[in-house]
Amino acid sequence: MILSGQEIQSRLGGDIVIDGFDPARLNPNSYNLTLHDELMVYEEVVLDMAKPNRVRRMTIPEEGLVLSPNQLYLGRTVEKTTTHNLVPQIEGRSSIGRLGLFVHVTAGFGDVGFSGYWTLEMFAVQPVRIYAGVPICQIFYHELTGEITEYASKYQHNRDIQPSLLFEELRRGADEDPQLPLNFGIERSVGR
Repeated sequence: MILSGQEIQSRLGGDIVIDGFDPARLNPNSYNLTLHDELMVYEEVVLDMAKPNRVRRMTIPEEGLVLSPNQLYLGRTVEKTTTHNLVPQIEGRSSIGRLGLFVHVTAGFGDVGFSGYWTLEMFAVQPVRIYAGVPICQIFYHELTGEITEYASKYQHNRDIQPSLLFEELRRGADEDPQLPLNFGIERSVGR
């Protein structure tokens, strides 16, 4: 079940914390989060899952910044959110999607207990000019049944845009067993 806008507002300060909450951005069943003025792009031509990839920062000027197709831009929300006893999820706003701008490649689903800024994986279908402070995505909340274990992993309590930290998981697996290849978690079936 998804919370209504009124229920989101009634749970503020308890199960839901949105630093910088503005009632004008509350929707019937979601809340609009805004785009911070800083972006990050990878400098590598080929991204490697097993190690940190170099990044370059850029600031969105007042007159906006044109995003180019075939380039991944990492951004973040201005608002920091904290969620308890609910599952947060973000989606692009329809007005943003109608400009051909994806605000998350696949990572819109959050974990119960997450606290931090939402990193956005932005990708433009065609050149599009963006502006800092624009309501870029919406957060909504699912009720959760069963025993709850809150999120406590590598992106928890972030303070900035977060490039992929998958290499930390791979390194941990290799540290535990140096004989494991980097694809340590993948089991292969004979004959496949």
